[in-house]
Amino acid sequence: AFLIPYLIALVFEGLPLLYLELAIGQRLRMGSIGVWNSISPLLGGVGIASMLVSFLVGIFYNTILAWVLWYFFHSFQNPLPWSQCPLNDNHTGYNVECEKSTPVNYFWYRETLNITPDIETSGSLQWWLVICLASAWCVVYICFIKGIESMGKAVYVTATFPYLVLTIFLIRALTLPGATDGLVYLFTPDWEILKNPQVWLDASTQIFFSLSVAFGGLIAFSSYNEERNNCERDAVIVGVINSATSLYASIPIFSILGFKANSAYTSCLKENILALTNHFELADQSITVENYDGWFEYLNRTSPEEVTSLNLRLCDLQTFLDQSASGTGLAFIVFTEAVIEMPGSQVWAILFFIMLFSLGLSSMFGNIEGVLTPINDLKLVPNWIPKEVVTAIICLIAFLTALIFTLGSGNYWVEVFNSYVGSVPLLIIAFFEITGVIYVYGMKNFSEDIYFMTGSKPNIFWKACWMVISPLMLMVVLIAYLIIQAQEHPTYHTWNPAYV
Repeated sequence: AFLIPYLIALVFEGLPLLYLELAIGQRLRMGSIGVWNSISPLLGGVGIASMLVSFLVGIFYNTILAWVLWYFFHSFQNPLPWSQCPLNDNHTGYNVECEKSTPVNYFWYRETLNITPDIETSGSLQWWLVICLASAWCVVYICFIKGIESMGKAVYVTATFPYLVLTIFLIRALTLPGATDGLVYLFTPDWEILKNPQVWLDASTQIFFSLSVAFGGLIAFSSYNEERNNCERDAVIVGVINSATSLYASIPIFSILGFKANSAYTSCLKENILALTNHFELADQSITVENYDGWFEYLNRTSPEEVTSLNLRLCDLQTFLDQSASGTGLAFIVFTEAVIEMPGSQVWAILFFIMLFSLGLSSMFGNIEGVLTPINDLKLVPNWIPKEVVTAIICLIAFLTALIFTLGSGNYWVEVFNSYVGSVPLLIIAFFEITGVIYVYGMKNFSEDIYFMTGSKPNIFWKACWMVISPLMLMVVLIAYLIIQAQEHPTYHTWNPAYV
């Protein structure tokens, strides 16, 4: 169901906004703050908002890269540390907290995050996460040390390597049992979900993140283009390849999710089969996964009270598919659990986390550029200070700010940032960007600029999107989301061993 709003958001929000940002940055040759100040001093706040969002998203995004590094370092162990529960302090059994949950959940919430029961209980800094966070920011700084030149070389690796890993995962994932169940789940629409404004907000947010629009980084990057570069062609090619890559990546991901759901479904059936076999004293292998439904129907018809007394689990494949997590839960819980069940699990874990780090690093480039270029536009730093020093200062400030995410309550703060910093603010920025260019700078002036750069004026599709469709969609999604949020009390999931 997510594919439908995703594609609609791509065509009517993502591509028009991508084209607009590339064109306005290339024509005015400035960063986000410089561009909007030159159009109108009243729009200078749009550039500052983009810079702040880029900074805030960057600090929590790089925290995720720190988690990736932590898991990457542990992926070389055999067996994988999240494949089994640790022993208790007396070495007489397994850790109780782990036994009440799962080894994967325990490693994530206790060994990695050492999470507190709620967001109000801060806890202490986790030194291993601090080291991983510092390492992640050092990598970003090294890639950015020479500005656009060194970053351009790093992009060759971070942009191409994930394709190789995705292809390897695709080939392996399609051979796993249950892969088809995951793919059917991916491509089967659920029309009821489309009525939820949160889905449309998530689709818009995903487009903004994947295309890096409304962050200000694209405007900065496009200012380095040649003045006569065909930015329309660039926008279409980048947008189509980006979304095709997302779709391509979803196939191995949902194949593996289907495999995990199928494994959980089979385990659930086997537990019920064992309970029925023992209680009714049936011969081994009388009830199998294949004939379970027939046996269950027969026994439930002939001995309903006895079957009810066994408290059998409800085994439904669709339910296991619906329980598939998203966000950090997808990467650090669902995927790591699926990797355990794959032959050669260490290799797959290493490849997976290298790919995640490459993808996250390439996204960080846009976020950092969305901060550095506006700082130059505002002339906050004297010209005699080298770029390397300015970049180091920004990375250091970001690292110190991100230490909040290495506290015991850090994961809760990441969820807050993820839910509010990188969603609604982007919609608002995108709305003012489009209205600022089209209705303040003027459609006529913008069309002339595009004609000067590309040799042709924008067609009716681009004009319709910029003038009506895109701002209207952004406003409708924003208002609907605010109405829904006003009617609900904000909640968040916690990890509290006392209630496990």
